[in-house]
Amino acid sequence: MSIDPADRTQPFKARVYAAVCAVPAGNVATYGDIGTVMGSPRLARQVGWALSSLAPQGHPDHQRVPWHRIINAQGTISFRGDITRAEQQLQRLETEGVFFDEQGHCDLQRHRWDFSSFLAGEVPT
Repeated sequence: MSIDPADRTQPFKARVYAAVCAVPAGNVATYGDIGTVMGSPRLARQVGWALSSLAPQGHPDHQRVPWHRIINAQGTISFRGDITRAEQQLQRLETEGVFFDEQGHCDLQRHRWDFSSFLAGEVPT
């Protein structure tokens, strides 16, 4: 059973994770992009909170949800004091072909996933 991220009858975190899982390898989305898919770009902060709860050791969805593909609207990694997680996120993205410049920015024009195919009902591979 797949969850529609815009279905407000579903649990919030499940909706976030469903939207994040739609972002394919080699692409990124912003916290606001995920919020927009869920119905409101103003959910960006709450999306970040939901993804931060995917602690490496403690959450059963940590391996399933590609949390590392979500970055901030400036095209940088938001680490909020957790440098280890930020380094892990950078490494995972670079492994997928998403690179950052010397200032820590990625090219959003090139790597930003537009959810049009997902919103049209196509399932990512």
